[in-house]
Amino acid sequence: MTTRDRASPVSTTPAPTLGVMWKTVSEDCNLACDYCYYSTCRGRPGPKRNRIDHALLDKAIREYMAQSRGAVGFAWQGGEPLLAGLEFFEEVVALQAHYAPPNTVIGNALQTNGTLLGEDWARFFRQYNFLVGVSVDGPREIHDAHRVTATGKGSYDPVMRKIGHLRNHDVDFNILTVLHQGNVEKPRELMAFYSREDFHYVQFIPGMDFHARLPDTPARYLITAEQYGRFLCETFDLWYNDGAPLMSVRFFDNMLSVYAGRAAETCKHCRTCSRTLVLEQNGDAYPCDFYMGAECRLGNIGGDSLQDILDRPAYRDFLQLKEELPEQCRRCDHLRLCYGGCPRNRTWDSGGRATGPDYFCGAYRRFFDYAHERLTLLARKLRTRWLIDYTRSGHDWPGRNDACICGSGRKFKHCCGPLREELSP
Repeated sequence: MTTRDRASPVSTTPAPTLGVMWKTVSEDCNLACDYCYYSTCRGRPGPKRNRIDHALLDKAIREYMAQSRGAVGFAWQGGEPLLAGLEFFEEVVALQAHYAPPNTVIGNALQTNGTLLGEDWARFFRQYNFLVGVSVDGPREIHDAHRVTATGKGSYDPVMRKIGHLRNHDVDFNILTVLHQGNVEKPRELMAFYSREDFHYVQFIPGMDFHARLPDTPARYLITAEQYGRFLCETFDLWYNDGAPLMSVRFFDNMLSVYAGRAAETCKHCRTCSRTLVLEQNGDAYPCDFYMGAECRLGNIGGDSLQDILDRPAYRDFLQLKEELPEQCRRCDHLRLCYGGCPRNRTWDSGGRATGPDYFCGAYRRFFDYAHERLTLLARKLRTRWLIDYTRSGHDWPGRNDACICGSGRKFKHCCGPLREELSP
């Protein structure tokens, strides 16, 4: 099993209580991907970069660090965040170091289309331990059908060439693939491609056609729930590898975490929406990058304090949104695996009540039924390995009523305790 955090039963890295996602250069992007839900410049950013002002960046990082509680998480997205330039990110890490309380764990993640990567970027990412996501939709003919420049030229060749810089400098990176009509029926081809290119960490996102600043506008989905469900099941067969997965697929890893007693890592499969702020290049704050319309605006980090933004009733209401479940979800046997999916994908009435489940509900239910037995077996193997590692560490075993070592939050006697007794000679 290859997920980054599978090695030990309890993570030694504290999770941030609040994550911040910066829309680093607003909508500026040098590609014109036809399914993009955010950028509207069609691959032609203006001559002046809309990157975050120094004073705004300084204030936001200072206030965020002041309530860090041991860990902070920054996500840098766009548009194309590398358009901000390397000197901008050098300023970012300098401010982070300046304002971080002692012993604060700082996490930086950046999502890029990969076309601007170079040796200088790779050295920087390695030096400051950035986790880099690179968007690749599959082999050349699949990728180049949608991920093109302003003139319609495909981006596959430069992206694949420049991923080599990340490898040369041992940068942690993963691959993000948007699922659409061109690849959703080709799971075997995709998985063979990842294996051939030695991509070990992959995540899939179902494509949608909508604009983030118009959250009340119904989305047009690029694939059906039936297609997505079939894709998940067929991909799982390939990933499972007779009980010894060789690749990390984020969706499967999340489900395995739940089966092993932990919470999912992605917000769409957690009980509540994640406590995150999305900050636009001009400082406007929103609760989610799917909810960036004027009615969702929480304030501006330039003129409002971070705490005032977090205390807004609108933010509290958003964090409760996911728990507004339609009756179909409340009665579902799989509720603990998805908690209703993403609110953005549900249907709502004019009174703010959910009237229908996540658009992909049928896909999730099909997968949960299909993979249940094998996920159960994998979870047992994973928890067994945790116990073996714990034994080798020399730590004393917890008491029966103490919290379990696996981090599930359950009592040891109701979680890994029985498994430990089975393993005892």
